[in-house]
Amino acid sequence: MSLVLHHLRAQGGRSRAQLAVETGLAKATVSSLVVELIERGLAQESEISRQGAVGRPGVTVELDGTRICGLGLAVHVEYLALVALDLQSNVLHEEVLPLEVDQLTPDQVLDELAGLVAGAHRVLDARGVTIVATGVAVPGVIDLDEGLARFAPNIGWRGIGVRDGLADRTDLDPASIHVENDAKMAAIAEFAHLSDHALRDVLYLTGDIGTGAGIIADGELVRGWSGFAGDVGHLPFDPARTPCSCGRVGCWETQVGLLAFLRRATVEGDPARNRAVRLDDRIRELLRRADDGDLRVRAALARLADDLVAGLSILTDTLNPRAVILGGYFGFAGKYLLEPVGAALAQRWTTPGSEACLVGSRLGLVAAAQGGAQHALDQVYLDPTLAVRERVTDAVQR
Repeated sequence: MSLVLHHLRAQGGRSRAQLAVETGLAKATVSSLVVELIERGLAQESEISRQGAVGRPGVTVELDGTRICGLGLAVHVEYLALVALDLQSNVLHEEVLPLEVDQLTPDQVLDELAGLVAGAHRVLDARGVTIVATGVAVPGVIDLDEGLARFAPNIGWRGIGVRDGLADRTDLDPASIHVENDAKMAAIAEFAHLSDHALRDVLYLTGDIGTGAGIIADGELVRGWSGFAGDVGHLPFDPARTPCSCGRVGCWETQVGLLAFLRRATVEGDPARNRAVRLDDRIRELLRRADDGDLRVRAALARLADDLVAGLSILTDTLNPRAVILGGYFGFAGKYLLEPVGAALAQRWTTPGSEACLVGSRLGLVAAAQGGAQHALDQVYLDPTLAVRERVTDAVQR
């Protein structure tokens, strides 16, 4: 079933005969598998219009997934996000909740996450959609096996049982909850949305209070042996050796993180520092000021571009990505960052093959949550039995 489902995702609608030829499975096996996929709400059959042809129209098998969804949750320093995606990656439900996560206890944050899940359940249940798996993104180092946030300095978490804590507060099966780093989850989502599918090596850089990277190498997410890969915000790029929340000094995120940018772009008491307001609205207000000629904001953006170049020069030389995606608040400021950062990086390219294209995020604040939902759906592609079997439809019986 997984083989057939993957094939339908990659190739689109196919007749049963085509599926048999292209997968190497027997026709009778394909027919049986298609019936079961339809019973589980993962595939559907539709007639192919054949104008002028004699006899019964052909039938094609294609992805369905309208009865199931993957749920993605993301914990950020200043907000929580939730996204529900169907099997074809259509957004069924989305919510962003401004919240000062670093000022709350882990239990309080998990309570808020559970409230978002309950709200999503009400919306999805009314539409007859079942959550089959959940991906949770957290800004820190994650223990995948235990579902723990091992170390998340910007929100003050260490050894927090995210998976079990969320399962205890909801009706989600703990076995269906997968916890991962936020930048890695966002990289999964952004990679899936790249218009050029030939791009297989990608560096996603997120801008938040902290700075992290999701690394895609030959189409696969890089985690490192302990999940630490991509923790680039704590590389020592700051010559002033500014203290960082991680306990080190001179970390890159003390230069390019959101707090550093806001300190340079605004004064104390500025509404753009009001964390009760959605981050994207605050960044758009600062960009409007820059468009209107605000010298302070423009200087902050110019400094940000320079500081990004300092780190990305090393990362692109080391990782050799074909594309670099600027996410988080970096992505919103693409108008002021993409051209100068891209030009500065281009000056460093020494030979064909060292260059990388620079693009802005397509998904904004919900990239990590959408990556969580995409990761959840990947579990269904790996094991279609996660989708509960239902009554065989008349169409299948025919």
